[in-house]
Amino acid sequence: MIRVLVADDQAMVRTGFGMIIDAQPDMTLVGEAADGVEAVELARRLRPDVALLDIRMPRMDGLEALRLLAGPGVADPVRVVVVTTFDLDEYVHRALRGGACGFLLKDSGPALLVEALRAAVAGDALISPSITVRLLRHLNPSATPRPVETGLSPRELEVVRLVARGATNAEIAARLFITVGTVKTHLASVQSKLDARNRVEIAAWAWERRLVG
Repeated sequence: MIRVLVADDQAMVRTGFGMIIDAQPDMTLVGEAADGVEAVELARRLRPDVALLDIRMPRMDGLEALRLLAGPGVADPVRVVVVTTFDLDEYVHRALRGGACGFLLKDSGPALLVEALRAAVAGDALISPSITVRLLRHLNPSATPRPVETGLSPRELEVVRLVARGATNAEIAARLFITVGTVKTHLASVQSKLDARNRVEIAAWAWERRLVG
């Protein structure tokens, strides 16, 4: 069973997420937190397989909780999927670099939520396609793109572009006519070359360099 912790300051949201999670045959809700401080305490005590964190919470926001649970230097990080209700701003970029194993809008729907939780447990990451669209839409077209570092092969760049569009490993494999195992091999190589901790950081790298049209 995938053990999930939900942290959100709105009781109705926690209840809704809990109902979705408990309705899955392979998932169970192990705890609920109403703020970031409680989320960190429960996550460290209960050691859930995944923590689902809202960004805007009292006492400690979700980004600080993310840093404490999965940020650089954390010896035994917790897998975290971040959810949000608001449009793109600096918090999105901070979360993408804070170790999140997924990033969703709250209105993404139950299917995408469940997929994101399963992906996090499998060591993958899912970014809401609508988040990708918002990131691209808010990029400054007049800004000078950051240079693309050498070292990535043409196939690795293809994989990076698809990751930045929010594609899953299975979707990338189908698009490029390769196996899922080969996709994972390419991603491992890309992470090593870019010093990226996960596919979310790979996507952020691609967005900053305007590799996604």
